[in-house]
Amino acid sequence: MLMTVWKRHGPIFGAGAVCVLVNGSGIGPLWITGVALLALGGLLHWLLVRRQRPVAAREPVAVGVPVTGRWTALNGPATKVPSHTHSHAQTYAIDLTYAPDDGEDQGPQFATVWPFGRRPERFPTFGRPVLAPADGVVVAVEDRMRDHWSRTSLPGYGFLYPEGFVRGLGRPRHLWGNHVLLDVGDGVVAGFAHLRRGSVTVAVGDRVRAGQPIGACGNSGNSSEPHLHFQLMDGQDPVTARGVPFRWAYLDETSGTERTGVPEDTMLFSGRA
Repeated sequence: MLMTVWKRHGPIFGAGAVCVLVNGSGIGPLWITGVALLALGGLLHWLLVRRQRPVAAREPVAVGVPVTGRWTALNGPATKVPSHTHSHAQTYAIDLTYAPDDGEDQGPQFATVWPFGRRPERFPTFGRPVLAPADGVVVAVEDRMRDHWSRTSLPGYGFLYPEGFVRGLGRPRHLWGNHVLLDVGDGVVAGFAHLRRGSVTVAVGDRVRAGQPIGACGNSGNSSEPHLHFQLMDGQDPVTARGVPFRWAYLDETSGTERTGVPEDTMLFSGRA
């Protein structure tokens, strides 16, 4: 019951914001109600995120790399923990962008002022296949969210952060966009976020094998540019689950060394051959 109340922090906070914004009579009942709701929503969110912190050290779960080819690791747990935030079980999450070979189209570069953003199809990561990292059962699918333009400029980044805050008040699909949740056993669920609309090839209840395509990289949800957001967690509801560490077997493209663990931020690495 208490967890259900905590999960309602977004609507409560939103209702408080509306009360304050529509209030036109100064400090009064509506304004006080709005401020109270804002405070309550913020408190519930803080309590929920605090609960999502891992309670004890846990051995990383061995899974396969969910992509093929050469990629760049970003915002990963090898560099800092939490890699993102404890919210939505993102403690050990990692972001991946495809790294084309020399001579291939590298995609748009970051713009200081203009253009504000670019179509997602311009980026080499867009449409790259996403693979199941282990055998498992699909427990959740979202495939209807649009792929929006990138936020790859200073004004775009300025828009991304308040946009992400607002998205975080809603349901997981508002933050993650199109996504798949895969139960890989032993109480561990793999999450794949920001997928391309219409690309998901599995449905809830499907049993998949390691290496099987389940979707494609997109730019849906809270995403600055097309990429894959990957994480493990200890439940099917990212709003209440805790993050779970993982490890991959991968090739460090810079040194040519086979490694086990998680690539550090900005590292070029390869997954399955």
